[in-house]
Amino acid sequence: MTRRLLLTYLSIAALVLLCLEIPLGFVYSRAERDRMINAAREEAASLSAFAELSLASGREEQDLPRRVTECAERIGGRIAVISRSGSLIAASHPLSEQEARELLGRPDVAAALNGTGSADVRTSGMGGVQYLSVAAPVGHATPPDAAVRISVPTGTVHGRVHQVWLLLALAGLTVLAVVAGFAFAVARWAARPIRELQRATVRLADGSLPGPVAVTDGPPEIRSLAATFNQTAARLEHLMASQRAFAGEASHQLKTPLAALRLRLDNLEPAVAPSGRASLTAALTETDRLARLVEGLLTMAGLEEKSATRDVVDPQRVCAERHQTWAPVFEQRNVLLALTGERTGPVLVLSGALEQILDNLLSNALRHSPPGSTVTIHLRGRRASERRRAAADGRTSFVDLHVIDQGTGLTEEQRLRAFDRFWRAPDAPKGGTGLGLALVQRLAHAGGGHVTLRAASQGGLDAVVSLPCADPGRPGPGRSPAPPGARRAGGRGIPPPAVTATDDEPAPA
Repeated sequence: MTRRLLLTYLSIAALVLLCLEIPLGFVYSRAERDRMINAAREEAASLSAFAELSLASGREEQDLPRRVTECAERIGGRIAVISRSGSLIAASHPLSEQEARELLGRPDVAAALNGTGSADVRTSGMGGVQYLSVAAPVGHATPPDAAVRISVPTGTVHGRVHQVWLLLALAGLTVLAVVAGFAFAVARWAARPIRELQRATVRLADGSLPGPVAVTDGPPEIRSLAATFNQTAARLEHLMASQRAFAGEASHQLKTPLAALRLRLDNLEPAVAPSGRASLTAALTETDRLARLVEGLLTMAGLEEKSATRDVVDPQRVCAERHQTWAPVFEQRNVLLALTGERTGPVLVLSGALEQILDNLLSNALRHSPPGSTVTIHLRGRRASERRRAAADGRTSFVDLHVIDQGTGLTEEQRLRAFDRFWRAPDAPKGGTGLGLALVQRLAHAGGGHVTLRAASQGGLDAVVSLPCADPGRPGPGRSPAPPGARRAGGRGIPPPAVTATDDEPAPA
């Protein structure tokens, strides 16, 4: 904003200076030319009167040449007195008969000898020098018998005019420099509170609520805007604090009665008749689901309170660890867990977020995978050319993490709603909470990434988590050796399509 204000002030000052200095320069140039013409006319009239007296007294050969020479030296020009017949009466410089006769053809001399005017002003170039010529008739006869021609070089006038233009330019630059200094001070004074507001807005957008913006100077409108921003930020902080406190306190308050309820149900099991065991099992299942729901709310409340500080994480290492942890659980359900993908660089995520993302996605995939199917964890980095183009354009390059199942999948409308809190698909297995994908989305967004759900090519869903690269300039990805799970699946890497289901399976210990 400082640059824009400075440019505005300088543009206005430059426009005013141009509107003043250009007309002033032209007026001075015209005044100098008119002054020079009037001086030449006066000299021509004076010399014409002297030549008339000299011709009348017969002393044109004694007095006239001396007067012509003195006048020419005084004005720094050339003077010639020529008769109607073309003979040279007197001259300040040597002229041949041919040059004297050529003077008769000059427009100014011809006009003077024809008696059509007392003087005629012409400008011409001689030897690269510009001359201003004035011709005046000698005597009052019609037509006159002789004419006086004075030619004066205009270099002196042009030099003075150029000096004036240079002085005007220097004066304009000086004024612009003074205006620039003053405008810069004013612009910084006006823009300083706006920069404070901008920095506070950036902190607010990053999730860290700023303190009150202390704006005590600047325009009144900016001070009013700062006061309004402080009120808005304080209200937002109060609302967010109230929301976090409610979620956290409610979840904590529910944990104790849930634990007591589960204990009482477990103690009731020996006393329940066989006909009532189905109801007891359903009650235990719903209690476990409620407990997982409370844990999910606590996790999301804790995520709200975390600062958005990202760590550099190796996604291959995390995927290998989670594959090793979850593989026995999948094997118990007769579902194969495969790990495929490419060698990628490190990514930026919140501390521990990638493990939680994989746990939730794998839990959902396991719940929706039929026996004998395969769930694939697939890593895919962007090509080197794509990363270079992204770096050149100032864009972020991403690594895509796919969790692909072969379950029943979701419709397009259901995939759009899958990230809503507490939403569950109509045919979802019992026991889920509907918080798994919502938590995955929050964790991905907090790290600068995003999540999408697509229909897998072999049925089911593909959950694609795009994570920002920590090193966009890293060399292109190469193939990594396929892990044991992928080799058991025949070495096939299921091509990446899109997301998973919604509900949570307890993570393995």
